[in-house]
Amino acid sequence: MPDRPEIVCICGSIRFADEMRAANGELTLAGVIVVAPGEAGESITSEQKAALDALHRRKIDLADRVLVVNPGGYIGESTSREIAYAQATGKPVSFTDAVLSA
Repeated sequence: MPDRPEIVCICGSIRFADEMRAANGELTLAGVIVVAPGEAGESITSEQKAALDALHRRKIDLADRVLVVNPGGYIGESTSREIAYAQATGKPVSFTDAVLSA
């Protein structure tokens, strides 16, 4: 395998956009290639949301591992699906905060 930087896909709720940007910056400065959620704004259609979710799964496919940005341990529905997808495809998943039990 050729030498290349690690690729990390950031996942998390859009409410944590600032925290995801901070994680992106830290990882980038550490020499990591970062793949992050796109920022499409609040007013998107359900069709656009579905397309963005599918696009993010492809980003997970590109990554070596997934970092879930989850301040306070929060994980929403979309992020839960992304975690399940990553685990099903054998990607290691780590979290910025301890996960709250349901």
